[in-house]
Amino acid sequence: MKNHYTILRILLIFLLPFCFIQAQANDSTSPETSPYNVKLYGAKGDGKSIDTQNINKAIEAAAAAGGGTVYFPAGNYLSGSMHLKSGISLYIDQGATIIAAPIEAGSGYDEPEAKIDNNYQDFGHRHWHNSLIWGENLHDISILGPGTIWGKDLVRSNKGEDDKRPNKTISLYLCRNVIIRDISILHGGWFGILATGIDNFTIDNVKMDTNRDGMDIDCCRNVRISNCSINSPYDDGICLKSTYGLGFARATENVTITNCQVSGYDEGSFLAGTFTRNEKKYSDGNPTGRIKIGTESNGGFKNVTISNCVFDYCRGLALETVDGALLEDVTISNITMRDIVNAPIFVRLGARMRGPESAPVGALRRVIISNVVCYNADNKHGAIISGIPGHDIEDLRLSNIRIYYKGGGTKEQSMREVPGLEKEYPEPYRFGTMPSYGFFIRNVKDLKMNDVEVSYIADDFRPAFILDHVNGADFQHIKAQKTASSATFVLNEVKDFNIYNSRPVADTKLANANKKEL
Repeated sequence: MKNHYTILRILLIFLLPFCFIQAQANDSTSPETSPYNVKLYGAKGDGKSIDTQNINKAIEAAAAAGGGTVYFPAGNYLSGSMHLKSGISLYIDQGATIIAAPIEAGSGYDEPEAKIDNNYQDFGHRHWHNSLIWGENLHDISILGPGTIWGKDLVRSNKGEDDKRPNKTISLYLCRNVIIRDISILHGGWFGILATGIDNFTIDNVKMDTNRDGMDIDCCRNVRISNCSINSPYDDGICLKSTYGLGFARATENVTITNCQVSGYDEGSFLAGTFTRNEKKYSDGNPTGRIKIGTESNGGFKNVTISNCVFDYCRGLALETVDGALLEDVTISNITMRDIVNAPIFVRLGARMRGPESAPVGALRRVIISNVVCYNADNKHGAIISGIPGHDIEDLRLSNIRIYYKGGGTKEQSMREVPGLEKEYPEPYRFGTMPSYGFFIRNVKDLKMNDVEVSYIADDFRPAFILDHVNGADFQHIKAQKTASSATFVLNEVKDFNIYNSRPVADTKLANANKKEL
């Protein structure tokens, strides 16, 4: 009997706190209790009523009490702009959907604010308030829960400064200590998540199926992105940027992206579980999807690690600095790709220079890419690594890479001259069909490649590797499929070239090579 009494006491000690918390949550007569149930503040959640004002009342009440959780029980909440506050968590429960209300009078959307007066970035990157959920100069905020945010009536772009329509799902500006976890975003507008100038930022287990950019991490520091699945056929999935949107240049730095998936299936089919590919006609003939660093690159990128990620039916990995900034100290490992629609690896240092006129051309250096497998990559582009004259990509390491291309390239294509495109927007397709099927490497200094193998599914009559204006290139354990009439390597203006233990090329050491085939 004594043992039964002891067990009962232990159970009461553990269960009483939970009973108290549940009683608070169920108390429909006390709006002051936390969590702050939006229905207690007048939100209907019926999919018909506009709940903007009542949701914001719940947020304001929680903030006035010093912070708390604003709770969305199951229901469909039509809303305009929701104003985050410091110390607030939004918790969207299973079965709850926040829906971007129709853009009409009374919906409660905020207009785009006049904050940044330069034209160094797109409209979407210099306005934050015209969003479904936004916060500015806040700290200690979170958006949590297994529910859904549906940006139903958000537009995917704007026509100019006179266009006041909302175009972002979640927009954050100059905040710190932010968590976004477990939510799903459908049809997110121009940006599912736009984060500008955020410090200490965690995004975890977010699923997104959207009509333009998934998440743009801009001028942010100490960022952890993990376990996310982003389907974005019309633009980038996970994108690091460093715009001039703060009014000054600031680097995106100390970033980890791990255990994520990006794809370009038809919009809506990812969350629906059908994963359909209707081969739609996109702006340049294929879906986007990918993980990218750039294009906007005024402040630069430092200390970035990308690991354990899957790319499926989308563009490949892209590292770009073209607006005068540094891109340095980046490691990328354990990447699996399938059905890649352009270059599986694109590393670009350019001189678009959209920024203050005094800015010098940037630099791209100390990058390691390893443990990559890619199957059924597009046959037009191969992997592209390209600096510009006078500005080499430096200190680049590639290892344990296996790429299967579609093949089908012709001898005529192997003779093509590739334009420099120094000031152009950096995209692989703009270079046209490349003269090599495996890697095109130009304006690079100190390149090391080992355990790299390329092959094709259909016969390809282009060389596997073209090196153009490369200073210092060490190749070891390279394997490349080739036809009898094709070279493995073509070297133009190459210095200090070394290759060992590779097939089908014999060990070779060259101090200088110009228009030489191996």
